[in-house]
Amino acid sequence: MFKIKTLTVKNFMSVGNTTQAVGFDKNFLTLVLGENMDLGGDDAGSRNGTGKTTIINALSYALYGEALTKIRKENLINKTNGKDMLVTVEFEKEGRSYRIERGRKKNVLKFYINDVDSTADDIDESQGDSRKTQQDIERLLNMSHGMFKHLVALNTYTEPFLSLSNNAQREIIEQLLGITILSEKAENLKEQQKGIRDSITEEDARINGIESANKAVQESINALEIKSKAWDASQAEEISRLSKAIMQLIQVDIDAEIESFNKLSDWETKNTELTNLTKEKASLEASLQRADRQHKKYEQELKDIQSKKCFTCGQDLHDGSHEQLLKEKENDVSESQTYIDGVTLQLDDCNTKIEDIGEIDSRPKTFYETAEEAFNHRNNLATLEDRKKEKDEDVNPYTEQMEELRKTAIKDVSWDHMNELQNIKAHMDFLYKLLTSKDSFIRKRIIDQNLAVLNKRLAYYLEKTGLPHQVKFLNDLTVEITELGRDLDFDNLSRGERNRLILSMSWSFRDVWESLYQSINLLFIDELIDSGMDTAGVESSIGILKKMARERNKNIYLISHKEELSARVNNILKVIKENGFTSYENDTEVVNGW
Repeated sequence: MFKIKTLTVKNFMSVGNTTQAVGFDKNFLTLVLGENMDLGGDDAGSRNGTGKTTIINALSYALYGEALTKIRKENLINKTNGKDMLVTVEFEKEGRSYRIERGRKKNVLKFYINDVDSTADDIDESQGDSRKTQQDIERLLNMSHGMFKHLVALNTYTEPFLSLSNNAQREIIEQLLGITILSEKAENLKEQQKGIRDSITEEDARINGIESANKAVQESINALEIKSKAWDASQAEEISRLSKAIMQLIQVDIDAEIESFNKLSDWETKNTELTNLTKEKASLEASLQRADRQHKKYEQELKDIQSKKCFTCGQDLHDGSHEQLLKEKENDVSESQTYIDGVTLQLDDCNTKIEDIGEIDSRPKTFYETAEEAFNHRNNLATLEDRKKEKDEDVNPYTEQMEELRKTAIKDVSWDHMNELQNIKAHMDFLYKLLTSKDSFIRKRIIDQNLAVLNKRLAYYLEKTGLPHQVKFLNDLTVEITELGRDLDFDNLSRGERNRLILSMSWSFRDVWESLYQSINLLFIDELIDSGMDTAGVESSIGILKKMARERNKNIYLISHKEELSARVNNILKVIKENGFTSYENDTEVVNGW
């Protein structure tokens, strides 16, 4: 139950610096009468302008931050004092107590739950309120300001439901029937959908980030694999080369190799000597042949000279030169023979030396070119084996890098959370369509169930107030008014008929609201019974209100100018205006009011 307990007012409209309080703890029908002492007191004309409506304006302001009627916030401050306006309302709901303090100049908004300040921090100093706190209050009330005007505070200045635009009517009736809950849930769901979409975007970015990072890491791994393969190939090639070189050296009999080099030295000495002797022999033989030919030539010339023939032209010699030529030629023959004998001795000596050397074997075979290389064989072999061992023990420097990248840098990409989010989004999309579609079976069911109750209660109150018209809400949420089968508009009705319909519709709204949401202990009816309603209408309306107060434990305030209604109520609350300020006189119980 939503139970409003007290309302206190200070420097609000006609209420001055003296705090005025109204308690709503009695389950009575209370008549609110004004008495303007500044205009003569009990005179009939002095009941206007006292501040009766101030009570419901103050209650509206305390709960919603705005008056019931169209009054600017600045004009709610008492004009005489001009500051320190403060309105406080205390109420209970579902076993918890609440208090709202709201004011201007200075700006105030406090929201207490069980005497604990729950006001949000986002106070707008220029407006004196907090949007978050107001949202919290209205969420708690579960009632819009427009609905408040039709359920709690009925006022002649409030535009009747049937005079509202179609959209405004639909907004009220949808809220009443619970359809607005669907819209609210849809809005909440919309926010959740945004959150899910944001989560999907974040998850998609996360996955893309991982995949991009993995791609970059994989590219690094691929580059390392190329380097690794090149290293392996180079390593294998070098090991193969070393193995072949080692195998060649192992196959060498180094002792025999050294022995071969020792033999090679003697062989080379003999070979060189033999080669030189052979060359010398050939040269001597050639010289001997030339010398022999020359000797024979000299001998022939000598014969010619001895026969007194010229060895050049063959003519006889008759002068004294013959002896001289003969002597010279004999000398040439002697010298050539001497030369031949000398060469022949040299040749014999050379042949003797060649025979002494005898035949030599073929050149000893060696692996190495030089003896030095042979003597370095073992060191070279050891060096090659060490180098091969080092190569065998070498570890590919890229393998560890690739493994480390694969283990630590490559992240697993899980789509489980994304799939879960997508499933949630699909479900939310389905629910959102279900909540917002006009053809939704949920919407239709709510309308069918609750509209029937509304029309039943409306027919009940129309009968009780004596309105002969039939008024019915249709499935499209429009209102049909008929009389004797003739369609009418709201403006076709008289003032009294309109007020009967306004009251009946408000009470019907309230019945449906309380059956669906929460009971409300308070009801204000401001001058609707006064205006244009005949005696029968007034009596029937008061009867309904008294029964409502008695049987449903309601605190009902009937604001009126008609003092004659005093005998028909349980209590009277006097609103007195004196010296420009309004005060509330304690309730006066009317015993005969029942």
